[in-house]
Amino acid sequence: MTTAAQSALFEVKAALDAHEYERAIEVLTTAGPSLRVDDETEFRALLDEGWGRMSIGEVDEAVAKLDRARTLSEREGFNDLDRAEVLFRLGCCRLKLGVVTNAVQLLTLALDLGERSGLLSDPLRIDILLWRTRCYRRQRDWPAARADGDAAIELAERDGVGAQLADAYLQASQVAERTGQLMIARFYVERAVDLFRDAGDLLSAGKALNNLGGILFLLGRADDAKAQLAEAFTVALQLDNDVDAGYAVSSTAQVLLRCAEPEAAEHNARHALTLLADRRDHVNEIGSARLVLGRALMEQSRFDEADEALAAADANFEQLGSIGHRAAAWLAQGDLAARRGLIDEAAAVYRRAAEALQDVRF
Repeated sequence: MTTAAQSALFEVKAALDAHEYERAIEVLTTAGPSLRVDDETEFRALLDEGWGRMSIGEVDEAVAKLDRARTLSEREGFNDLDRAEVLFRLGCCRLKLGVVTNAVQLLTLALDLGERSGLLSDPLRIDILLWRTRCYRRQRDWPAARADGDAAIELAERDGVGAQLADAYLQASQVAERTGQLMIARFYVERAVDLFRDAGDLLSAGKALNNLGGILFLLGRADDAKAQLAEAFTVALQLDNDVDAGYAVSSTAQVLLRCAEPEAAEHNARHALTLLADRRDHVNEIGSARLVLGRALMEQSRFDEADEALAAADANFEQLGSIGHRAAAWLAQGDLAARRGLIDEAAAVYRRAAEALQDVRF
């Protein structure tokens, strides 16, 4: 590897660590020829560019880069750990694209290959476990999600990796929230906020604040929830991150809706959709914002508009591959049918939602 290539890759790593993905891609593009002087250098550059492009929503482009890296990793001079690194990143991309089963397969294979190599580092093992936790949450496999999250926490606590421990706490918090363990969820997410701040990662701290706001609301502390969500929104604006700002506004819309403020909820939901700008890799939050919008419109007796918003939310959740999210959309559509006096239609939609969430089939 040449000195110029080493310098470029060092700068790229610093940019990725700071979540400055566009800058990382710009450095890689500028360095171009110097990063293709040998297979190893090109491989590292492709991994970094794939991660950067995935992070800004260019997931198809990221997959193309990682497929090239995967081809290189089969050549002489590469080992199972190299192949595991590629599979990990491809698994992350598949999750972003909503192909959850394939994402789990790739992440599991990455973990197996890495461990087989005898070279797997704890940071990479933790990353794989945390991304697989996200997949299991999407599949509503709570025992598997909790097991991976707990294993990641144990490794991160042992190694004292602050940022990764914060992410592990954040993932564990989301599992606890979804399984009704709200006090545990709050404990984990508050630890995540503190650790992200200590690590100087304000962007991730803002994401965690958004989650904390939701948990506080579920605990009956609406004013505290609004304050945390407002702070999350402020952090996102300061860092010029429209997507995270969209998440905070979308969460605020849900709080407002549940506080019987449908007009304000509608305003915030529409603002969130503008900020999220049809980012395919954030289809979960786009669907959630449309779900809130549909319910807010329903509360204002604007039934035709509500029907359109809820249908769009269901389409987003279908793309997401989450039956839990789709069931939430179907429940809202059932409520809308009931409001219109279409009782038989409402009953059919409620039944569909109930059957979708049913674990025992025979």
